[in-house]
Amino acid sequence: QVQLVESGGGLVQAGGSLRLSCAASGNIFSINAMDWYRQAPGRQRELVAGITGGGSTSNADSVKGRFTISRDNAKNTVYLQMNSLKPEDTAVYYCHANVIVPTNHEYSYWGQGTQVTVSS
Repeated sequence: QVQLVESGGGLVQAGGSLRLSCAASGNIFSINAMDWYRQAPGRQRELVAGITGGGSTSNADSVKGRFTISRDNAKNTVYLQMNSLKPEDTAVYYCHANVIVPTNHEYSYWGQGTQVTVSS
């Protein structure tokens, strides 16, 4: 079994910064893509940023220039540095990972989510 545990959410004023972390643990052989999604009340879950196993990144247009995704493969951890936060960034942020287990099968896992609230 594999677990993803997020941390770093909280309440911040507009213009402020937060850094989210997501650590994967368990029966892991390697991890391919890792992503951050978010879901605001009444809205669908949306992809915020992604990073491949090789380190290539992509961001949603709404966060370009403000959010940076990175990963530490030795720690099986992905980060999301969020700067210049806006009230519209308020959402529950979820970590997602495509994990290869020792049997060489790939599975999709989600974290439990961490709340980010940006006040105006």
